Amino acid sequence: MINGFTALALTKLDILDTLDEIKVGVAYKLNGKRIPYFPANQEILQQVEVEYEVMPGWKSDTTSARKWEELPVDAQNYIRFVENQI
Repeated sequence: MINGFTALALTKLDILDTLDEIKVGVAYKLNGKRIPYFPANQEILQQVEVEYEVMPGWKSDTTSARKWEELPVDAQNYIRFVENQI
């Protein structure tokens, strides 16, 4: 939002093809409390706990997919999740 981005290029989706589940970091906790930013300070970063959203993997080859419809449903759901989080 700060930089005014209106688009994002999601690359290397195929490296996730073999995973049973995909863990996406959605928040950081410091002393049990969510913090609304990425901790840039190295000392604080070592103390945080990452909160993950776990999504199912799709366990199929996406290397030949060129259209949205050609992606497995779980891959589409992953992309939608990333889109909504951003």
